[in-house]
Amino acid sequence: MTRGRIRSKIRRSNLYTFSCLRPQTTDTEGPNAVQGSRVVHCNQPQLHLKKPLKYCSNFISTTKYNVVTFLPKAIFEQFRRVANLYFLLAAVLSLTPISPFTPVSMIAPLAFVVGLSMAKEALEDSRRFVQDMKVNLRKVSVHKGDGVFGYRPWHKIRVGDVLKVEKDQFFPADLLLLSSSYEDGICYVETMNLDGETNLKVKRCLETTLSLNDDESFKDFLGKIRCEDPNPSLYTFVGNLEYDRQVFPLDPTQILLRDSKLRNTAFVYGVVVFTGHDSKVMQNATKSPSKRSTIEKKMDYIIYILFTLLVLISLISSLGFAVKTKYQVPDWWYLQPKKPDGVFDPTNPSLSGFYHLITALILYGYLIPISLYVSIEVVKVLQATFINQDIHMYDEESGNTAQARTSNLNEELGQVDTILSDKTGTLTCNQMDFLKCSIAGTAYGVHSSEVEVAAVQQMAIQEEDVDLSNFPKRRGGRHVSRDNVERASEIELETVITSSNENDLKPTIKGFSFEDRRLMNGNWSKEPNADVHLLFFRILAICHTAIPEYNEATGSFTYEAESPDEGAFLVAAREFGFEFFRRTQSSVFVRERYTNSGEPVEKEYKILNLLDFTSKRKRMSVIVQDQEGQILLLCKGADSIIFDRLSKNGKVYEETTTKHLNEYGEAGLRTLALAYRKLEESQYATWNNEFQKAKTSIGGDREAMLERVSDMMERELILVGATAVEDKLQKGVPQCIDKLAQAGLKIWVLTGDKMETAINIGFACSLLRQGMKQICITTTNSDALVKDGKEGAKENILNQITNATQMIKLEKDPHAAFALIIDGKTLGYVLDDNMKHQFLGLAVDCASVICCRVSPKQKAEVTRLVKEGTGKTTLAIGDGANDVGMIQEADIGVGISGVEGMQAVMASDFSIAQFRFLERLLVVHGHWCYKRIAQMVCYFFYKNIAFGLTLFYFEAFAAFSGQSIYDDWYMLLFNVILTSLPVISLGVFEQDVSSEVCLQFPALYQQGPKNLFFDWYRILGWMGNGLYSSLVIFFLNIVIFYDQAFRVGGETADMEAVGTTMFTCIIWAVNCQIALTMSHFTWIQHLLVWGSIVTWYLFLFLYGMMSPLISGNAYQILVEVLGPAPIYWAATLLVTITCNLPYLAHISFQRCFNPMDHHIIQEIKYYKKDIEDRHMWTRERSKARQETKIGFTARVEAKIRQLRGRLQKKHSSNLSAS
Repeated sequence: MTRGRIRSKIRRSNLYTFSCLRPQTTDTEGPNAVQGSRVVHCNQPQLHLKKPLKYCSNFISTTKYNVVTFLPKAIFEQFRRVANLYFLLAAVLSLTPISPFTPVSMIAPLAFVVGLSMAKEALEDSRRFVQDMKVNLRKVSVHKGDGVFGYRPWHKIRVGDVLKVEKDQFFPADLLLLSSSYEDGICYVETMNLDGETNLKVKRCLETTLSLNDDESFKDFLGKIRCEDPNPSLYTFVGNLEYDRQVFPLDPTQILLRDSKLRNTAFVYGVVVFTGHDSKVMQNATKSPSKRSTIEKKMDYIIYILFTLLVLISLISSLGFAVKTKYQVPDWWYLQPKKPDGVFDPTNPSLSGFYHLITALILYGYLIPISLYVSIEVVKVLQATFINQDIHMYDEESGNTAQARTSNLNEELGQVDTILSDKTGTLTCNQMDFLKCSIAGTAYGVHSSEVEVAAVQQMAIQEEDVDLSNFPKRRGGRHVSRDNVERASEIELETVITSSNENDLKPTIKGFSFEDRRLMNGNWSKEPNADVHLLFFRILAICHTAIPEYNEATGSFTYEAESPDEGAFLVAAREFGFEFFRRTQSSVFVRERYTNSGEPVEKEYKILNLLDFTSKRKRMSVIVQDQEGQILLLCKGADSIIFDRLSKNGKVYEETTTKHLNEYGEAGLRTLALAYRKLEESQYATWNNEFQKAKTSIGGDREAMLERVSDMMERELILVGATAVEDKLQKGVPQCIDKLAQAGLKIWVLTGDKMETAINIGFACSLLRQGMKQICITTTNSDALVKDGKEGAKENILNQITNATQMIKLEKDPHAAFALIIDGKTLGYVLDDNMKHQFLGLAVDCASVICCRVSPKQKAEVTRLVKEGTGKTTLAIGDGANDVGMIQEADIGVGISGVEGMQAVMASDFSIAQFRFLERLLVVHGHWCYKRIAQMVCYFFYKNIAFGLTLFYFEAFAAFSGQSIYDDWYMLLFNVILTSLPVISLGVFEQDVSSEVCLQFPALYQQGPKNLFFDWYRILGWMGNGLYSSLVIFFLNIVIFYDQAFRVGGETADMEAVGTTMFTCIIWAVNCQIALTMSHFTWIQHLLVWGSIVTWYLFLFLYGMMSPLISGNAYQILVEVLGPAPIYWAATLLVTITCNLPYLAHISFQRCFNPMDHHIIQEIKYYKKDIEDRHMWTRERSKARQETKIGFTARVEAKIRQLRGRLQKKHSSNLSAS
């Protein structure tokens, strides 16, 4: 392509002052000192097949298991559960004569439960394996010998291979750049997957390998690399290349890292240095951890309590049996065994008591619910299915749905305290929109930012005394409505323009949301100071490092810029009539559409020097010469930097521009100031000599020299104006963060971006706002610290943390909010054991925390610090390979299935298409899943205690003989069929409130982090309820049946009749209990709850109809024995009511005198007050927000306080004047 050939001729390194300059080398300069033993033979991968040069393959895996480890690891995971361990012991003991049950009845349930759980684990891990293989099977062009390249899967790449990577492909391993399609061997790399930055990085090869620029040139290529060993540092590399009998030092600018992408470069050649898990991105990854939810961990403690109870009653039973055997059995001649076998030996009561202990441990095993785990597994899989199929979390653009990649942590979604989020690709979609500008002291741009619109609308709603008729009218003479408030001069709000004419509607232009007729279509030439406007637009079109690309489909130019801001400026310049359309080695060309002649004119500007942007300089300048020979310095940068460099004559517009900049900042916009300086040729020539000397100098002070010389030129500037761009976040991000903040969640941002970018994003998504006090913890570069070294830096940082903590404690303003901002270098010191807890204490006291320039490993370390330091549930969310560490380290990892790669998704527990879906995932599904699982587990323990203790009571009545009052089939069906389906329906379908109400009342979410439904008070309450029910069921039935006739004929009830009646009462009581527990009924719940009771009677009827050889004493038990006896039905009714009466009284009292939040909402919805009394509904909604100092709502409230202050001030001044 012609465009590609033109671009490839540009020696881009000449454009860069600092980042891409190749210093001249001298013969005296030796190779780098390499600390490492790695040796790579270039183009000879076969030499790396044997030790000591045998390195790991390029095959990567993020799975928890493999074919070899699955069985032992999965079995270990299952038997980490205390209940499973108990039932394994019981299953082994069931093979002995002392078991009261057959071995099959004990082994089969355990095998079913463990097998089902292991199958679920295998299924979920197989999905990770499939995602891994998609990456491993990607193809890349590899040198096969004799100058011939062919495609090979990624996982077959070896150290030493020469690869040819083409435009928009990911690098499959860490490579040493040998050459590129550009003649000076540079290439552009996007590292978003590594450090989160979207601006392109410039990499360059060594001059000695520039000639290796086609396939044939590698026919005889040989070389040797000696470099550092594999390590996780993304920003360092030390090594030497031995080539052509010379040794050349290597540095990070020659290294292309795995999972970064080649951009704006046709192709590159590189040799593989690190493969697979040796690559830097994989070194930053951590092993897939085994995660367990908080509820599941707590369940173990409950099992311990029940197991203690089991052992206690078993000891009582064993002791009672031994006493009976010793003192009473000798008198009971009819119970004497013919051949004592130890299990029952009246002559040795101690041994019999010991054997009975084991029998009792198995008999009372129904206290430990074996079906609990399998029921939870089933419920969680069904919950995960509902998450996967939620249409509200479906992204139409990508076609991706939410995916619960593991269902083990569903309920954990409802207990999150802190969210740790990546920035790029997670919060942002990397798009800037040019929205406003200030030129020659005049503000332009009538569109308002989201913050401004929301503030005015909210104020119009809240301030009932604000008369909107005083607001200015729209074009056409109509007053604005409350929903679309235009700027009122007395409160200085920007205008919100809505077109009333369809002809005014224009197609949206990516990067350009500006609207103001005074500047569009060449009207700027009619404005006062038109020459200043001309300079403003030329600065936008010339002061940059972008490359234009002609889009044949649209007929216009798009721009590959190093930052989104630059792209937005160039689009704005194009729309204003100054189209940058070509760049050569030494010039840029701009097509100016609106000229005095009326015809477009193409103008050439020669680039003399480029002083590029760095985070330290906070500005960028370009020195150009126009066609008339005039030399100009054009500069753009942070206003604080530019204003300090203005000349006396250049401050004409400073005051008004400062006012506009403050307004733009309050509106959440990113601002830059624009200035220029005219230069004489002699003046420039003198300076350029100094600059070239500094540029070509060798030594450690080269950067300082360049900075000093650049600073000399960037003085005596004349202010032109300022720009304001809106950072385009992903759709719904501010609203999502606002809702999560109202739900009481804390949000940290961990990004690899520069501090300035991170702060601007913080403003854009309302984690930061005007008036919030920023605490920046950084390492200073003073001479004193350099002398003191590491200890001095640590002491300085600790002082900063201590001072900031003290400042927060002394703050008296209730509305004051603090934001903590820290960079990766400082974080390296802070994460030291001596300082990390002080840092965490400070961070917890701040409303928001932003960590910038952090490496993937630091992200994981910060996540671990928050998780372990606070002891609360953490959630990490990201979209790139650089986020894998923190996703795996957090209690819950969420991956964004976005455009770039799938590494984060493969390592995550849940995946969503966009950040905004996190709101629904947590506030709706998290809330539901937590309450469902918590209530389900509590109910499970309740019903098993209610059932299991009746066995113990009967044992006491039956001389601790080991006899069960229930038929074996009753006991087998109790957990499997008769009570399992209703509890599963509770875990799957229960809703205390609807999804809409969850989103309207976000404070309901705090029931999870506060653990209101699974604290010890509630757990012990349910256990107490089970104890009470067991006492009622057993003793009330014994009282009813003990001393009176059971049937018309005067017969008394036998054990089978009493046992069946008691079991009927249990079935009724526990199913009525779960019906009282449910807040939300569907036909499924009704079917399963009442159907379970019907199933019991149906089973009793069919079982009784079978032969006595099968049914035993239960033959015709319902038809002939219980059915005709009124006392059976009366006892069932009486016992069921008595069992459930205390719970009914408790919930009635609670709803009347101490209602929880969801109780109030349920009653409002039931009586339809949300429709009949909207004012009350709105008031209750405003109450149902956690007090927060971040988020869009907090930002709007701060703006409202500001506006009210201005109105009150104006009102007071009017009163004093009158």
